Amino acid sequence: MSNALPNEQPEKIYLPRTSESESLKKIRHTTSHVMAMAVQKLFPEAQVTIGPWIENGFYYDFDKPEPFTEQDLKTIKKEMVKILKRKLPLIREEVSRKEAQRRIQEINEPYKLEILEDLEDPISIYSLGEDWWDLCAGPHVDNTGDINPKAIELETVAGAYWRGDENKQQLQRIYGTAWETPEQLAEYKRRKQEALKRDHRKLGKELGLFLFSDSVGPGLPLWTPKGTVLRSVLEDFLKQEQLKRGYLPVVTPHIGRVDLFKVSGHWQNYKEDMFPMMAEDEEAAALEQGFVLKPMNCPFHIQIYKNELRSYRELPMRLAEFGTVYRYEQSGQLGGLTRVRGFTVDDSHLFVTPEQLDQEFLNVVDLILSVFKSLQLKNFQARLSFRDPASDKYIGSDEAWDKAEGAIRRAVQTLGMNSFEALGEAAFYGPKLDFIFHDALDREWQLGTVQVDYNLPERFELEYVAEDGIRKRPIMIHRAPFGSLERLIGILIEEYAGDFPFWLAPVQVILIPVSAVQLPFIQEVAQKMRILGIRAEADASGERLGKSIRNAEKAKIPVMAVVGAKEVESNSLSIRTRAAGELGSIAVTEVLEKMTNAIANRENF
Repeated sequence: MSNALPNEQPEKIYLPRTSESESLKKIRHTTSHVMAMAVQKLFPEAQVTIGPWIENGFYYDFDKPEPFTEQDLKTIKKEMVKILKRKLPLIREEVSRKEAQRRIQEINEPYKLEILEDLEDPISIYSLGEDWWDLCAGPHVDNTGDINPKAIELETVAGAYWRGDENKQQLQRIYGTAWETPEQLAEYKRRKQEALKRDHRKLGKELGLFLFSDSVGPGLPLWTPKGTVLRSVLEDFLKQEQLKRGYLPVVTPHIGRVDLFKVSGHWQNYKEDMFPMMAEDEEAAALEQGFVLKPMNCPFHIQIYKNELRSYRELPMRLAEFGTVYRYEQSGQLGGLTRVRGFTVDDSHLFVTPEQLDQEFLNVVDLILSVFKSLQLKNFQARLSFRDPASDKYIGSDEAWDKAEGAIRRAVQTLGMNSFEALGEAAFYGPKLDFIFHDALDREWQLGTVQVDYNLPERFELEYVAEDGIRKRPIMIHRAPFGSLERLIGILIEEYAGDFPFWLAPVQVILIPVSAVQLPFIQEVAQKMRILGIRAEADASGERLGKSIRNAEKAKIPVMAVVGAKEVESNSLSIRTRAAGELGSIAVTEVLEKMTNAIANRENF
C-alpha cells in the first residue's frame, strides 16, 4: 500500500532535507516492493502489510514470527539485487473488489483483506513481473532495471503496530534508503554520520544537560543543573524582550476542568492527544466532569482576560507565560527532546481590537525575528498554515477564517518575507504563520508560530467596551517564538553541535591552575566572575594541566583561562577560546569587562 499509517513514526535521527523528485519517489516506492518480494521469497511465512516511500527512503511492515537479524538484512539485500537485475516490468491492473478479494484469499494474506475494505473501486494492483503483487496506486518505475543496485541500502529494523494501534498486532518494520546514483547514496551516508555526531540525545548526555529515567516515564525529561541553566538563560532572554514590548507575565495551573476544554473545543478536537481524565468519582467520570493535564495554555489566559470587563483603553492586552503543557504522544513517536510528553511553551495570548490586529501581528513577527537573530538562526521560511476548505475538522465561520487568513497574508506581504502557503496545516481554531528553519545539515524544523483567532473569543464570549460604549469581541493572537523550549534546546544542541555561543553556554569559562599553588587565586577570580553574572568554574580536580584542558575541550566550554605563577603575579589570565583560539595573557579586570559586555550584547568572547 502506498499510504503511511497515521501516528506511526520511527525513533529517528533527523536527516538532511532532500528535494523529493518524482523520479526518486518512483525509485523508492518500487524498491519497497522489491524488498517485500525478496522478504517473502526468503521467508514465506512473512505477511506483508504496507510499504510506502518516505523522505530519504522507504519501509515495509511485516508480520513474521521470528525477528529479523542484521544477517537477514544482508541476505534480503542480495536477493533484492537479483530481482533488480531481472528487469521485471511493473504492471498495473484495475480489478473489481470481488476479483481483488479472490486473489487475496488465493495467497492467504489477511492484512490485504483489511486494507481492501478502505479502498474504492476499481482496485489498483501492481505486479512485479508474474511473481509478486500488492494493492497499490503507484507511482513506480517502468521495470526493476531502472533502479541502480549500488544506490540502495537496507538500514534498520524497528517495531510498529498494525494501523498504528498499540492494541493491535506488533509488526516488524524494515527501513531502507534508495537514490538515483551511488554518489547520492554516499552523500546521504556522510550526512547521516554528521547527523549522528550532532544528535542532541548523544551530546545532551555527554555535556550533562538532561536525561530520561524509566522510573519517571518516557517523554518526560529531567534537567540537570547545567541543562537548567541553559533553560533559564533562554527564558530570561525572552522574558526581558517581552517586558520591553509591553507583555504582562502570568502563571496558570497544570490541570483544569474538562468543561474548560469543551468550551475551547480541545476536548472535541484534541482529546486523543490529551492525557486521560482524572475524576473525583465515577459519576463525574461518566459525565466527563473531571480534570485533565492541560495540553494548551490559551483557555487559562482567556479566564484571566475574562475575569473583568475590559475597556478598549486596556487593549492590546499581552499575557505571557512559560507554561508547561502535556500531550499524550505515543511511545513510538517520542524522540529525545524534539518529541516529548511534557514540555514548556513560551506562550502568549494577545487580546486586540480589529484596528490593532495588523500592527500587533507585525510586532509579534518582529519579536520572533529578533529572537532568531540572537540565536543565530538565519535560514528559514515563513509558512502560511491555512485550513483546507475540504476538511470538516475546523471550527468557526468562513468569514472569521477569511479575516484571519487575510491578516496573515497582509503581514507577510508588508514584511516581504520568503514564504509559502500550506493548506490543512492550520490549528482547528485558526490559521498560523509558522517559521520553518533549515539547519546546518539542511534539516527542516518548525520554530516559532503566530496564530490569528476569531473563534475562541466567540466561544468564550469575550468582550471589551469600545470607545463608543458598545461591547465588542476582541481578536486573539496566539504566539510562541520558541515553541517548545525542549524542542528548541534539542535543535540548538544539534545546530551548534554542542558548541554554544558564549552568552548561552551553561558554563562560560573554566579557570585551570597549573598547580595547586594557584588554586586560591582562580577561586577568587571565579567568585568575582559569578558576582558579575559570568558562569565560571574553578578547576579544583587536581588533574594534570594537559588533562584538565582536554576535559574542558570535551565539555565544549567556550573560554579556558590557564593560570600559572606568572599570571598570579601580574593579576592576569592566559585565555584560550573555542571561537578564536589563543588570545594570550589578559588582565583580570579587562577579561571581566569584555565578558560582561559579550553577555550583554549576546556575542562571543
